[in-house]
Amino acid sequence: MEKRIKNYRRYMDEWIAKLEKNSGGADIDSLIQEHLTQIGFFQHERLVHLIVTVTFALLEMLALLMSILSAEPGPMLLALFVLILLIPYVRHYYILENEVQKMYGQYDRLTEMRQRK
Repeated sequence: MEKRIKNYRRYMDEWIAKLEKNSGGADIDSLIQEHLTQIGFFQHERLVHLIVTVTFALLEMLALLMSILSAEPGPMLLALFVLILLIPYVRHYYILENEVQKMYGQYDRLTEMRQRK
């Protein structure tokens, strides 16, 4: 997903740069509609990953609490395992969040171009 979202954002940056240089020839309305569709897909992905990330964060806190209250090594191993899984989820959510925010900026630029047209 990370590769897809970054490739799509770069693709849109190229289109926007072309449109800013040459304001004619492209149907900005259809490009805006396609961009909104893609933003919707990525927003859905972002929501799913937010839910998963928060769930893993809660599991990590619960596992840490269990390891503090227990003298057994099992809860500490569980906390370590959940932390190992949580770190990539946080990174992936961070990338999704930032890329979608950049797409909002692209959308704003496209709507400004449409208004100037």
